[in-house]
Amino acid sequence: MAEVPFLQAISVNRTYGGAEASGVKNINLEIIPGKITAIIGQSGSGKSTLLRLFYGLLSPEKGTVNFKGERILGPEEKLIPGHDAMKMVTQHTDDLNLFARVWDNVAAMLPSTNVRHKEEKTEQVLTQLNMMHLSLKRVADLSGGEKQRVAIARAIINRPEVLLLDEPFNQVDTSFREGLQHDIRQIVQETGLTVVMVSHDPAEVLSMADELIVLKDGEIVETGHPKTLYHSPVNLYTAELLTNCNVLTVDEAKVCGIESHKEAVVIYPEWIRINNVLKTNKWTVKQVLFKGFYDDLILENNGVILRVINDDSGKYKEGDIVGLKIKKWLEY
Repeated sequence: MAEVPFLQAISVNRTYGGAEASGVKNINLEIIPGKITAIIGQSGSGKSTLLRLFYGLLSPEKGTVNFKGERILGPEEKLIPGHDAMKMVTQHTDDLNLFARVWDNVAAMLPSTNVRHKEEKTEQVLTQLNMMHLSLKRVADLSGGEKQRVAIARAIINRPEVLLLDEPFNQVDTSFREGLQHDIRQIVQETGLTVVMVSHDPAEVLSMADELIVLKDGEIVETGHPKTLYHSPVNLYTAELLTNCNVLTVDEAKVCGIESHKEAVVIYPEWIRINNVLKTNKWTVKQVLFKGFYDDLILENNGVILRVINDDSGKYKEGDIVGLKIKKWLEY
């Protein structure tokens, strides 16, 4: 007997009218249990719509969304929308009690029939998310990132099978974000929780996700492991989503010594090496952007602009003439 898919969308359509049509079209997808799946795409590509369809906050116009072989009921069929085996966390934390303690906000999600169990579970979740030191603080006194941790703790304390995250780190500081991402990955590994997240941040999904789903104009254009999609994207669209790459026309590529018969040539900044031995390949440093342990160099040659990463911060200044060696490129 064939194994029943865990979370599945079958020929799902859900569109919105208006000046620019949006939503999702003809989505066929299976979510891998116990893994982190990230949905990426430009604004308006249908990311949040797909997440809301999975949760049951929206009903498909065509097709079905199933969880363990059973159709997920939409808001027209369920008094309280949302699947009982799932929880959703967004970038907004409006449902938190701002004037209650962190402990009470999280513990409130459990029944009071067994006080000892309630205390143990609350402590366990706060410990998993490195929040015990905040447990006696009022939520109103927390930072945005700390409030986001409280929202996630409330979502997972009852052990849902699926956690849906809609741009959850959007308002979280970079340093705080990395710690929170690590804690979520750890929880997935320890508990087998399935996470489906929507994000616009390449660094976020590359370091956190096990599987990427790329949406464009409401349709899936590519899926795969983050490392595979980063190094060998099938579409130019995917390359531009995952990295701040150089996109050149055929004529611009010739200036770089690349002959191509396709419409576009993509060069990642890290695929370019500065090589001053190449005297015939003269590029002018137009701008130096300090990034800490490295610099972003903006180079120009005959009207062609390239962004290059320089690991030796401070070595070059505006006006310097350098040569380049391009190790790899993609053609589309």
